[in-house]
Amino acid sequence: MTTSKPVTNPAPGPVPGDSPIELMVYAREHCHLCENMIAALRQLQARLPFRLDVTDVDSDDDLRLRYGERVPVLVAKGGEEICHYHLDRNALDAYLAKIR
Repeated sequence: MTTSKPVTNPAPGPVPGDSPIELMVYAREHCHLCENMIAALRQLQARLPFRLDVTDVDSDDDLRLRYGERVPVLVAKGGEEICHYHLDRNALDAYLAKIR
């Protein structure tokens, strides 16, 4: 993570007719937990079509206050928190099952 602006990494080939699943990771630079969660999500993109945005919490005072040291945080479109600190595959699977 080298930018303070959102970075989009679209999944290869979304399923026709499906709305793209949009996920956001709130993270910060030089954070090994953040790097691990982002890497795990990027690996999942090979099998699951979703859009992944990454936002550096230190780029915005409100985000820094909201998340503080509680990063990374995986959030769904609309603001629903899925998990934080580590990628919780059960929580992500439950979210995906709920929206489909």
